[in-house]
Amino acid sequence: MRTIPILLVLIIATLTISGQDAKEKRIADIQKALVEQGFDGWLFYDFRGSDPLAPRILNTERLSGSRRWFYYVPRQGEPVKVVHAIEPGQLDSLPGKKLIYREWQLLKDQVGKAMFDQGRPKGTFRIAMQYSPNNDIPYISRVDAGTIEMVRSLGVTIDSSADLVQQFEAVWTPEQLALHKEAATKLQETIMETFGEIRRRIADDIPMTEIDIQQWMMKRLGEKGLRPSPMIVAVNANAASPHYFPRGDRNSPIKRGDLVLIDSVTKVEKPGAPTADITYMGYIGETVPDEYVRIWNIVFEAQQAAFNFVRDAFRNKRPITGAQVDDVSRGVIRKAGYADEFLHRTGHSIGEEGHGNGANIDNLETRDSRRLIPGTAFSIEPGIYFAGKFGIRSEIDVYVSENDAVVTHPHQTEIFPILK
Repeated sequence: MRTIPILLVLIIATLTISGQDAKEKRIADIQKALVEQGFDGWLFYDFRGSDPLAPRILNTERLSGSRRWFYYVPRQGEPVKVVHAIEPGQLDSLPGKKLIYREWQLLKDQVGKAMFDQGRPKGTFRIAMQYSPNNDIPYISRVDAGTIEMVRSLGVTIDSSADLVQQFEAVWTPEQLALHKEAATKLQETIMETFGEIRRRIADDIPMTEIDIQQWMMKRLGEKGLRPSPMIVAVNANAASPHYFPRGDRNSPIKRGDLVLIDSVTKVEKPGAPTADITYMGYIGETVPDEYVRIWNIVFEAQQAAFNFVRDAFRNKRPITGAQVDDVSRGVIRKAGYADEFLHRTGHSIGEEGHGNGANIDNLETRDSRRLIPGTAFSIEPGIYFAGKFGIRSEIDVYVSENDAVVTHPHQTEIFPILK
């Protein structure tokens, strides 16, 4: 019979205790936030992985199963799990007591007990769920309408957990900020190297396509320890499509006199590392044509107006929403007469995926009324797109602290003349 060394037993026990302590601390932090935001509790719900936010927020592993479960965190006291009889071990990684249901008729009763076992307080009982009124913020809308109806029938008011999600899913640690800055700096360097490779191929008369340059850049990112995800490499009219990606049946040659847009998302290959997302514009010539310069100047002014608005707000401790920042940027482009050519929101939250779960800079595609909060990051990337002709976009990554906002990487101030 093999025996486990006592040191290994102690290490496993220590890790288990440490992990449990971390989960209990997270619950305590959530309860503090519930008090601060005036909630009586936060009700988590999942069916077959319908809420990917829950594991990150609760600081635990994947929680989905084959049956519905609920996890209720009250503003004070012990959390409560509601799980199915055939999956009684579901949610065992989380602290709290457990209620079992088998029949669907019992599920509602058990959810009610989870919330009101210690008595229903007087007045309105207000809970948070992953729900967004009118689906204004689809990133948060993880609970189906029927479940919302069932929970409401218990006599509670359900409000969106959007700002709570930001606090526990979108706020970076100092280590994450450092990893993001590393990725952003290396990405900007790689884009400039890519422009240099285009210059070399033009000088040596080597034919190239968008996919050729995409593959070259991905190789360089991998060599630098960054995730080599396929990026947008778009020339001329292709750059007028904001989400254009070259592929086998859609791939243009790159030649002298072309306008080039490169938009890349990458991250350091380490657990918990946030992404970096940068767009750069280049022109394959010695001097950038006046028409491109004129449109660039409008887009860059819109980007800088939005950034300055954010920075001034945080330096003066003035609350602002993602929608307000979008309005500032969009206002510059509207004033210049190109409102209809600005096809997308001004920016998006940045997290471990390219699009994170914090506030987006958006009052176009959605009405993002979430406040921008310290410790989060987002892109500012206005653009003007002329279908069938060309598109211009200028993108920076912005991180906000308690009293400031910064661009996290060297950023472009004019279209780069690649052959100069």
